[in-house]
Amino acid sequence: MSALVLALIAGAVIGLALGALGGGGSVLAVPALIYLLGFTPAAATTASLIIVAATSATALYAHTRDGHVAWKAGSLFAAAGIIPAYLTGAASGHVAEAVLTVAFAVIAALAAVRMFRPSTSEPAGRTRAGKAAGAGAGLGAVTGFLGVGGGFLAVPALVSVLGLTMRRAVGTSLLVITVNSLAALTARAGSGGGLDWALIGPFTGAAILGAWDGKRLSAKVSGDGLQKVFAGVLLAVAVFMLIDVIA
Repeated sequence: MSALVLALIAGAVIGLALGALGGGGSVLAVPALIYLLGFTPAAATTASLIIVAATSATALYAHTRDGHVAWKAGSLFAAAGIIPAYLTGAASGHVAEAVLTVAFAVIAALAAVRMFRPSTSEPAGRTRAGKAAGAGAGLGAVTGFLGVGGGFLAVPALVSVLGLTMRRAVGTSLLVITVNSLAALTARAGSGGGLDWALIGPFTGAAILGAWDGKRLSAKVSGDGLQKVFAGVLLAVAVFMLIDVIA
């Protein structure tokens, strides 16, 4: 199977998950770029940010039309992550590729375990501004360093810290992902010379189209069931990456 076909298939699957879950799908972009398309870990994390930013912005528009984005809360959460995303995005270029791969696999495994657990929300009155800022900053740091949108962390954080409903957390997470991804890309602006745009372009286009279908899917399929299936796939990918590095 050609690299172009693989890029289109991977992009469609990732976009579908991102549109349906508001996150989680983007975490598969990095392993797909490495193991299916032959990118180095450093190039994969940068390319992933491009794909994630474009796809999240598209999915955000779709969720905005349905009124599922908490703009004020989401903007504050996203703002806290801008500087950490920029700093870790710049720092990632100086880290050994094996370290990047292991760090990514560990975060992916933790995310999968978190997605298996049901989400619970705090009453809005218990929301702490400092806690929200800390969660937003931590999410931005992960996004910048590993090149992932961080929606698998953003959705539960928005539910538990800001007291949003799951549906509004999914839509709002896309705002956070878009902002953090763009901040991290700014830090990596000079490191994109080795990227294969002939694959990144189709990958991104397929992901954007998949995100629209994912948005429609989220209204018809049980969110919990879809999340558990995806968590199983994510955990398997994380284990494979760790074994590959060790071997």
